[in-house]
Amino acid sequence: MILVLNGPNLNLLGVREPDVYGSATLADLEANCRSWAAEFSLQVECRQSNSEADLLDWLHAAEADGFRGVILNAGGLTHTSVVLRDAVAGITVPVIEVHLSNVHAREEFRQRSLLAPVCRGQVSGFGQLSYRAALLLFADG
Repeated sequence: MILVLNGPNLNLLGVREPDVYGSATLADLEANCRSWAAEFSLQVECRQSNSEADLLDWLHAAEADGFRGVILNAGGLTHTSVVLRDAVAGITVPVIEVHLSNVHAREEFRQRSLLAPVCRGQVSGFGQLSYRAALLLFADG
């Protein structure tokens, strides 16, 4: 089972800056993740929160809850949250950081990820397909 975590403002997908993030909603993204996971003989559980504390608690519990991997789109917390970085570094479950947009081609403050150095890898810039790529990486081991 793979845990898909979406952070602050991702509940606004389809409404917030569709020219950057696309017109699909969070519900669309979650449905696609479930469909792609099934293609790869995986199961996913999708969660979203605007609360950093929720994300921390879910990461801390990932192993005990039976997850063998986490796909994390931390939104703006990617660039600002030392505590989220420390949570990823402190767990044994591998985490893949994902972003819908190409953060390296955006504003300077978005080009630095505090999470990337402690994640298994990062996939960004491919819209929802960034999540599909992360699922494929977990399926391939």
